[in-house]
Amino acid sequence: IGTGGNALVSRIMGEGDRQRANEVFSMLVWASFAIGLVMTLLGIAFMRPIAILLGAEGEMLEYCVLYGNIMQTVMVAFVWQCEFQTFCVTAEKPRLGLAITVAAGLTNIALDALFVAAFRWGLVGAALASAISQLVGGIIPLVYFALPNSSALRLVKPKWNGRALLKACTNGSSEMVSNLSLSLVSMLYNLQLISFAGENGVAAYGVIMYVNFIFVGIFLGYSFGVAPVVGFHFGAANHDELKNLRRKSINIMGIGGLMLMVAAWLLSTPLSRLFVGYDAALMEMTRHGFRIYAIAFAFMGLNMFGSSFFTALNNGLISAILSFVRAFGFQVIAILILPGLFDVDGIWFSIVTAELLSLGMTVAFLSANQKRYHY
Repeated sequence: IGTGGNALVSRIMGEGDRQRANEVFSMLVWASFAIGLVMTLLGIAFMRPIAILLGAEGEMLEYCVLYGNIMQTVMVAFVWQCEFQTFCVTAEKPRLGLAITVAAGLTNIALDALFVAAFRWGLVGAALASAISQLVGGIIPLVYFALPNSSALRLVKPKWNGRALLKACTNGSSEMVSNLSLSLVSMLYNLQLISFAGENGVAAYGVIMYVNFIFVGIFLGYSFGVAPVVGFHFGAANHDELKNLRRKSINIMGIGGLMLMVAAWLLSTPLSRLFVGYDAALMEMTRHGFRIYAIAFAFMGLNMFGSSFFTALNNGLISAILSFVRAFGFQVIAILILPGLFDVDGIWFSIVTAELLSLGMTVAFLSANQKRYHY
């Protein structure tokens, strides 16, 4: 709803209908409130059976239920926090989104120190710290957009528009698929690494993922930042600007991806030493795996931009196809087949293979739809 609604609202703004943009924006915010409330009730009702299904038992089960139930109480704020991050860009207030994210993070850190370290509240303290930080991230932007402000968006009296909600959901389906795939793909990686490399393989993958999140964050930041601009010019039928955005974005993502790949190669040894320097064999496995994994950065940014670009053009179908095939198609197939051919290296090369094949699809879709969208 956040990314898909963002694309829809920015397109309406580009068409020049600010009042309707505010109405759709407001409707999506309150629809998210209702959805978050339902998720809260379902989460609390099924927390224990879900924890059991995932293998929790005994004391661990009780911890899962306790922590999970506390977090479920702020589900609405969590949904709003994610949603408002994209809308802050559309509202021409990207610094507000950054400030809120930093404030929420610092709140979590400070309250962790207070509740866990000082008050000795243990798991409950950690859960409360996280919950309150999500309230900060969700409520502050809600209040900001509800009050008179200088942004391009305002919360107004919402008008129910089921078609707009459906369009937002279909537009953002690719981002939903990408997030859902993380759990499945991580599980497959861990299963294959346990089989081919044992516990050290899982530990090495964990380190690589920590660094990967930082690098991927750069790609995501640009993709989310440029999407409202693309949506606006699409709505305004500024074809020359669309061409300019597409060309410059491809150059930025292509060159940036190569730079991140080289940076990852250069930093592979010090980063591996930082995380697992206590074990020479594990450090070498992490360094070697990271150097292979880093090749994917050359293609990853272009694939993320391609999916985000079609979301911004309000073509959720193509965006979803690109994300689904990339995550559930190429990557799953690669992680299941390549280790049998190339042992542990096949696991590290899985992401490279998936991103390279996905790039071919992205280029094909961009070329095929060039005349349709005039970019």
